[in-house]
Amino acid sequence: MVQFVHPPRSEISLAGVLGALADPMRLRIVKSLAAQSDCMSCTEAAPCPDMAKSTLSNHFRILREAGLIRTSKQGVQHRNVLREEDINARFPKLLKMILSYPE
Repeated sequence: MVQFVHPPRSEISLAGVLGALADPMRLRIVKSLAAQSDCMSCTEAAPCPDMAKSTLSNHFRILREAGLIRTSKQGVQHRNVLREEDINARFPKLLKMILSYPE
């Protein structure tokens, strides 16, 4: 069984969040998740359809470890949701401000 690392809210750091969002592909993934009210599979949230699965997996791992997303396994899919409430509790309005800027 796959075990995902999700830091508790208190351990989400500003440096980790900003570092994860500094990559344009990860920023696009987070924007995709923010636009949804439900969780998305890795493939649904992928910034480009021809991205290698290993690269996509690495992007999701970095986002998870930074505390930006929560991933759960449902069948054969990994479902992802933005941890917006946790990010807003740690850094009010930061995510909204970052996501409002055009790419």
